[in-house]
Amino acid sequence: MLVLLPPSETKSDGGDGAPLDLGELSMPQLTATREALVQALVDLAADHEASTVALGLGPTQADEIERNAKLWVSPTRPALARYTGVLFDALDAAAFTRAQREKAYRRLAIGSALFGAVRAGDPVPAYRLSGGSKLPGFGTLASWWRPELSDALSTEAAGELVVDLRSGVYQQLGPVPGAVTATVLTEQRDGSRKVVSHFNKHHKGLLARALVLTRAEPADVDGVARVAARAGLRVETASATELVILT
Repeated sequence: MLVLLPPSETKSDGGDGAPLDLGELSMPQLTATREALVQALVDLAADHEASTVALGLGPTQADEIERNAKLWVSPTRPALARYTGVLFDALDAAAFTRAQREKAYRRLAIGSALFGAVRAGDPVPAYRLSGGSKLPGFGTLASWWRPELSDALSTEAAGELVVDLRSGVYQQLGPVPGAVTATVLTEQRDGSRKVVSHFNKHHKGLLARALVLTRAEPADVDGVARVAARAGLRVETASATELVILT
């Protein structure tokens, strides 16, 4: 089973790993595009105004540009420890035992506008690039990733079930046909249901944690639903490829 997580805008600083070596990342068929995008971000960082516009930054986020300027030389850390935020708080990888962390490295991958996708244990630096960003002269990121990312992810899954918890913009970078997706809905007092961003991220993090810790090897959406239910999540099966989590 391969569980695909969305990245986060926020990332931890520092790290004790060697500087970025694209040859150390999973899915080596993506190396050429990764190299082009990393260098484009480094070059863009030399123009503060252009970086601010392209990356959608506010006046207090100059440090994000500095991160991009140092992409080739800054320290790395495993992707699982690099990304932060609501989903990763719920995943709570810091509490994993060594064996659980190794299992997470085998089961989890994280979507990335810069790297396409990386395994949870891949060493990556801090950076800023969103799925909807448009770099000068590069067109949309989907136009770069879609021709190769879908095939890379399917190859990485090696015929096993893919549970795609990425947000829509990252799914569009590299769709995985047949993947199980999860929709998080908050049920109102009148019985109506709607998406609430905070709960969406939190419950996807809880689902990802359950899928890491389970001894089961789900083969379909029903198997994923059973793992989720055992973890205390309230779930419904909407279709052969969609799980609904209710909050």
